[in-house]
Amino acid sequence: MESKLTSRLWRGSPCGSFDRSDGSMNLGLRCVCRPVCWPFGSVMDSRHCVFALTILTLLMQVVVEANSWWSLAMNPLLIPEAYIIGAQPLCSQLVGLSQGQKKLCQLYQDHMQYIGEGAKTGIRECQYQFRHRRWNCSTVDNSSVFGRVMQIGSRETAFTYAISAAGVVNAVSRACREGELSSCGCSRAARPKDLPRDWLWGGCGDNLNYGYRFSKEFVDAREREKSYPKGSYESARLMMNIHNNEAGRRTVSDLANVSCKCHGVSGSCSLKTCWLQLADFRKVGDALKEKYDSSASMKLNSRGKLVQKFSNFNAPTNHDLVYIESSPDYCLKNQSTGSLGTVGRLCNKTSEGMDGCELMCCGRGYDQYKAQIVERCHCKFHWCCYVKCKRCTKIVDQFVCK
Repeated sequence: MESKLTSRLWRGSPCGSFDRSDGSMNLGLRCVCRPVCWPFGSVMDSRHCVFALTILTLLMQVVVEANSWWSLAMNPLLIPEAYIIGAQPLCSQLVGLSQGQKKLCQLYQDHMQYIGEGAKTGIRECQYQFRHRRWNCSTVDNSSVFGRVMQIGSRETAFTYAISAAGVVNAVSRACREGELSSCGCSRAARPKDLPRDWLWGGCGDNLNYGYRFSKEFVDAREREKSYPKGSYESARLMMNIHNNEAGRRTVSDLANVSCKCHGVSGSCSLKTCWLQLADFRKVGDALKEKYDSSASMKLNSRGKLVQKFSNFNAPTNHDLVYIESSPDYCLKNQSTGSLGTVGRLCNKTSEGMDGCELMCCGRGYDQYKAQIVERCHCKFHWCCYVKCKRCTKIVDQFVCK
């Protein structure tokens, strides 16, 4: 995005300086009293200077906002050996972290690998849940991850924020249980009141309380650092993001359950030990997908608060997803919205759902061709104890959107 003009102003502007590490801009008073040489040879007065620098600031903000902590899922530095105590330069090298997130990185460097794993878990689950939709949660690069589509306050953006926040809760909570983090251990959750008295409450459960609190601190840090005028679109988007982050975390908490193990002679199960265990993340994804389907459209009221746009529906709770903008149709590639389109996507000729060729291809039609696939077949169980299969090849019809 950096043009010749911006590069020249970076190199020689007496009006101010850019800190390219975080996109910030230092505007000096010299801009008012000293002219700046325009690249084409004329002189730009102070009013034009202020206007140009304002435009450049907005451009830089777009660049900065395009980066996200989600990029930790793609970052090659995410290996345990890279996180050495006191190695602060590492945190400044990670792409997409806000200033608050970099400070947390410096304090909890051993957590960063699991934040990356949580982001990756969230992205994979997003791609699974939307595999039959026009927007299929595609990643486009290693910094913004999802591209410009996340700049729209849509239902898809709401789901993405929720599932990624949930992924961090899941990964950090389990890392605590496994003894991978220095600042937490097994769960200390209180004994459930409905647990039978003769069952033991112990074991080493997933530390949901710690994972929840750390996810809230880290994931929400970027939003809480910002300050926008009351009633502005940016303030509405900030509240939307924080709300959906919380909905993702609460979904993980709501689905956590008690798991027990039997003890006794010959499996008599005369004694049970129980602990808190997180649900399989697929269940979290399924629950959030249902919340996506019933998500609430919101708007700003006169006091600058998010309220439901259509009052004939039940008001959303902290467990529900909310959005402030309608989704694009995702039919065609569009650089301004970030839509990749559905050209070349596989579709199901016999389905009447979103994966069907009529809806997936947006009425453009589809091409049919033969494809050769290899699958396991003629599987047999061998004593003891494994299954051996052959590999069979077959020709199938596939349908691709025009």
